[in-house]
Amino acid sequence: MAGHSKFKTIRHRKDAQDKKRAKLFSRLIREVIVAARSGLPEPDKNPRLRSAILAAREANMPKDNIDRAIAKVAGGDDDTRYEEIRYEGFGPGGIAVIVEAMTDNRNRTASEIRALFSKNGGTLGETNSVSYMFNRIGVIRFRAGVGSADAVLEAAIDAGAVDATSDETGHEIVTQPEDLHTARDALEMRFGAPESAEFVWRPHAPVTVDDQTAETLFKLLDALDDNDDVQSVSSNFDVSDEALERLTA
Repeated sequence: MAGHSKFKTIRHRKDAQDKKRAKLFSRLIREVIVAARSGLPEPDKNPRLRSAILAAREANMPKDNIDRAIAKVAGGDDDTRYEEIRYEGFGPGGIAVIVEAMTDNRNRTASEIRALFSKNGGTLGETNSVSYMFNRIGVIRFRAGVGSADAVLEAAIDAGAVDATSDETGHEIVTQPEDLHTARDALEMRFGAPESAEFVWRPHAPVTVDDQTAETLFKLLDALDDNDDVQSVSSNFDVSDEALERLTA
């Protein structure tokens, strides 16, 4: 009986991992499609598409999946039109939350996001109700082995980046949003493909929350992240490492 229970636990974990992977692939393919439509469906002529392909490859998405998505756009075989929408609101403890979505049905997504905020101790606000508490930046990440901290910083500045920081885990280069793609291309020529290149909402001043508030807040953030139309969720909370490890275990 104990062995059967252990098998069920392992199977449950695998199912959860498969579901998480499927969700990630869905987000990445959606970004590939939108990026391909935002310009030419050719990576060498479309910086956003190059970034989308990079993210998909980093997640070990099969190349065929990526190629099929681009080919559908190029051939006009996919008439699904995704709209990019940003939602802003407050979570438990007054924590600011930004949700970025891609949807083919604005009304459905707005209704679902509002309901998720309401059911999990939050409130959906108006556009720009919390985004002023964040900086919108571009972030490029490289593995530690591509070069020294000084070499990466020098190359980052030459590429038009704002700053670069390095530690044993790797290098992080910060750019203005409009410079992300050009800086990424310049740095890729020097160090090879980065681990990631993405837009990030970085809070001006993170707000510390207690463990009880953090637990409720994480339920909201997880619920939003599980929504099929949501691409990313950002917030300005800060919590102890111990509580973070416990709540994300």
